[in-house]
Amino acid sequence: MTGQDRVLVSVSDGVATLTLNRPDKRNALDAETVHTLHESVLALDRTPDVRVMVLRGAGPDFCAGADLEQLERIAAGADPLENIADATALGDLFIAMRRAAKPIIAAVHGHALAGGAGLATAADLIVASESATFGYPEVKLGFVPAMVTALLRRSVGEKIAFEMITLGTTFRAPDGARLGLVARVFPDDHFGPESETFVRELAARSSSAIQLCKRLLYGIDGASFESAIAHGAEVNAIARATPDCREGVRRFLEKRSR
Repeated sequence: MTGQDRVLVSVSDGVATLTLNRPDKRNALDAETVHTLHESVLALDRTPDVRVMVLRGAGPDFCAGADLEQLERIAAGADPLENIADATALGDLFIAMRRAAKPIIAAVHGHALAGGAGLATAADLIVASESATFGYPEVKLGFVPAMVTALLRRSVGEKIAFEMITLGTTFRAPDGARLGLVARVFPDDHFGPESETFVRELAARSSSAIQLCKRLLYGIDGASFESAIAHGAEVNAIARATPDCREGVRRFLEKRSR
């Protein structure tokens, strides 16, 4: 199976869907899949017609984590340089997703575990079916969900993140929503159409405004209050000069004057 077969890409009405396509492996992340996802995110972010990217999984699960062959190599004592290369590749994918100008939504059904939960967490938003299961169970193997911790603590806070990664217990989508990790939970039998409606709603918003929102939100990470306000003022000024903003204000004023 080639990289293009592992990750199917389709674009429709401004929405690019990236589908993990290894259902027989529960969409496990091997090196080729990670590489193809990374390249696809970079390419779609440069595609003018794309406004939103969506990650999905083929078959019954979103993604069950690392490929079994990778785990077998670890058990056999893989070359440290090989381990560094594998870890760096996944970390680079997470960075690319965060740096992408366009929003990325993970649409999760079935299991999203270990690296699969990490992939979902790296997205800007998570929508999930009600029965979807999440978990960072690496500690149970004597392992660590290392790269995703940088994202998880920003999503749910330090103490909840600590509990998640040290106990390694799984939890359902409604609990993920309660903790602030999952944005929307939809009934299993309506997950496809309702998650699609959510994505289309985001895609219908001003593309320039959404991109500036993402840039601002992540750009003030770790900044002082004063620096965050200053950065916000810069983005405010940039937004005012965009065609979308000028047109939106014009429509608002015309409606108000009627």
